[in-house]
Amino acid sequence: MSFKRLETDDFVVSSDSITSTLWSTGVQTLTTFFTSSVQKAGSSGNFYLSVYEADTLINTQFDIVYANSTGLGSAYYDATVIGKTPTLSSYGQYRALILEDENKSFNFGTGDNVHTATDFFVISVERSRYKESLFPGSLNLTLSGSNGEIHLTDNSKDVSVNTFIGSSKVYQLISGSNGSAGTLTNSGFVNASGSYGLVFPELGTILLNPQAISQSIHVDATRTENSTNGVSNVTLYESIALGKSFQLNSQETITSDYVFARARNSEFNYTQNPTFISGSTGEVIYSNFINNPQTYITTIGMYNDTNELLAVAKLSRPLIKDFTKEALVRVKLDF
Repeated sequence: MSFKRLETDDFVVSSDSITSTLWSTGVQTLTTFFTSSVQKAGSSGNFYLSVYEADTLINTQFDIVYANSTGLGSAYYDATVIGKTPTLSSYGQYRALILEDENKSFNFGTGDNVHTATDFFVISVERSRYKESLFPGSLNLTLSGSNGEIHLTDNSKDVSVNTFIGSSKVYQLISGSNGSAGTLTNSGFVNASGSYGLVFPELGTILLNPQAISQSIHVDATRTENSTNGVSNVTLYESIALGKSFQLNSQETITSDYVFARARNSEFNYTQNPTFISGSTGEVIYSNFINNPQTYITTIGMYNDTNELLAVAKLSRPLIKDFTKEALVRVKLDF
């Protein structure tokens, strides 16, 4: 084993953005949707409805939530405390997460077509699915109602400047496909109701505007007082399941550290393997290796200044080395 100190120009850092399918099925579009009656009837079902890709109910794909600022659409925690319900708690949760200010309201749309909402649906993608963030422009969601279908996407390709709500990047959810409203004259918005919602790629969260959805395809949230928990969650689930198409990708940035290990013609031609040198005399056992040695490089180890092994790179096949050859091995460290 021989050592050589790495120089500054032996290191190169590179970052690559990797895009991949989000769903556990391994395909870009989710077309089947299932829920668990046990989860729905349990305590968590008062707040959200988990959606799976198969009736085995193993891999959660996303959760559906209905939030209302006045507590409508679900049952009171306590009949003596009016208005305190799961939908109100959900509203407060997302207001704290997204708006970061308990005095602000959710607005859907931009410019002269903005709707200030007291309620919204939420599609919260399972955290393990979207890695670093949702991939802008990959969202294509079909919702079905009694008045037909709508095809929704984010408007990432129609805007040139990033917009933030609080500290979270946001896009408007619009009618269109693949990140654009296309040739629609209304930019994919709904007249007097703003956009169809908001997309927060770094949070893996999509908010849907119930007023815009109801106006378009007649899918209505339940806004009655002290009503059955989870009804609106099921309403959105049924609309998604009937639409049979939810396309979404994830993205992540992989930072790689490339280390170039160089073996010049005069280096690493001898080995410390005991079969190479006589143990009694310290001489090279085979005389023809004295002036014309040959070694095989199989492993590269990275050590710090205190001689601690930090990383090991294995070559796919042994690399022959002698005085007539030089080797340059690129080692890639992902983190």
